[in-house]
Amino acid sequence: MKKIFIALALILSVQVVNAQVKTPSEAKKAVQKAEDASKDAKKATKVATWLTLAKAYVAAHESAVGNVMQGSTRQELQFTMANEKVLSQENVEVGGQPMVKDVYANKNLYFDANGRVVYIEVTKPTVKDALQKAVDAYKKAYEVDVKKSKEKDVKAGLESIQGKFEEIAFLQYQLGDLAGSSASFLQAAKAVEGAPVNVVDSTSIYYAGFTAWAAGDMASAEKLFQQCREIGYYYEDGEVYSKLGDIYMKSDRKAQGAEILKEGFVKFPQSQSILIGLINYYIESGENQNELFALLDIAKKNEPTNASLYYVEGNIHKQLGHEDEAIASYQKSYEINPDYVFGLVGLGQLYYDRGIAIAEKAQNEYDDRKYEALLGEYKAAMLQSIEPFETVFNKVSDEGLKKGIAEYLKNIYYRFVSDDQKYMDGYKKYDEYLKAN
Repeated sequence: MKKIFIALALILSVQVVNAQVKTPSEAKKAVQKAEDASKDAKKATKVATWLTLAKAYVAAHESAVGNVMQGSTRQELQFTMANEKVLSQENVEVGGQPMVKDVYANKNLYFDANGRVVYIEVTKPTVKDALQKAVDAYKKAYEVDVKKSKEKDVKAGLESIQGKFEEIAFLQYQLGDLAGSSASFLQAAKAVEGAPVNVVDSTSIYYAGFTAWAAGDMASAEKLFQQCREIGYYYEDGEVYSKLGDIYMKSDRKAQGAEILKEGFVKFPQSQSILIGLINYYIESGENQNELFALLDIAKKNEPTNASLYYVEGNIHKQLGHEDEAIASYQKSYEINPDYVFGLVGLGQLYYDRGIAIAEKAQNEYDDRKYEALLGEYKAAMLQSIEPFETVFNKVSDEGLKKGIAEYLKNIYYRFVSDDQKYMDGYKKYDEYLKAN
């Protein structure tokens, strides 16, 4: 989930607070005055009345935050929050990171290890649902603006509120309020749907579905993911299909889930999450597993030189226990495109995993002769994994992949350091590489 919020995290980290932000009491008075004007029959026909009300609501929303900015230190806050007092303080963990939470009358501030504000959580809004009320006011302004002379202002206001809802949703997600995050993402999407913005915010709709799914609200998640599917937005590697398949499978609609996953697999044959969902379905249902390979054959006919499809085919065979077929697919992947090394990665992992399985079997074998035979099979499998792994290590420049392969090789060579000096040399080579990096 963290990956999908990187963009929002950047938005939040550069948030700028208006130095002229109203105090909560001033903001409340401004809202009351603007609301009174909107209830006047004559004034309610004027676009300026509704624009003023919308801006008052936005100002009320910002007033609870005050002049606090992300990145501020406590020393700086002594000047910007001179009239606000810390009520309590506690150590908390947010997103796996230790932080200190300062509790104020209407908000909580979260400080990182460097003593800087990372998150600002409003706990007592100046006006309840201020942003949604601002959306409604802007749309009312657009409605009464017969000549559409203020359309640009209305559009800009709604787009700004969309961003604020996204910031709130991100914060709620970070603080573990998944249901609240889902609701805020949905509000972000609704802020710009219809005139005058007329934007389908597919990303926020997906995030609303994802957070609803993570919160266990499968009914809402299903509705939102289906909406994504209908508008042709599938997120990275077709995750919409993966999540819908998961929802159907867990709600005992397995046949429907399988059809969704098949549809997704045709569009995104490289998606590991869709693939795993399909493999689990075929294993658990006992249905004809050849259907899975038939789907993959369709993708291979469309892209005969796509080496990744053979890598996927190898993964399927491996999961289903077809080792010989998996080996052939991995080798074919590398043969088609020697620059696509994941076929060799899969091959090395297959041999390595085979060795681990044999070692576990040997631990439970009490017949000495059978035990020795298993040890021989174990060593052969482990040594078979060295060649594909070393080929990958020597070919790639990606440091993450290179380190992962080095970990495998270091582990393999270490197991046999007492057998031959070449294994000791191999162990030292990869151990030194990992230490240096």
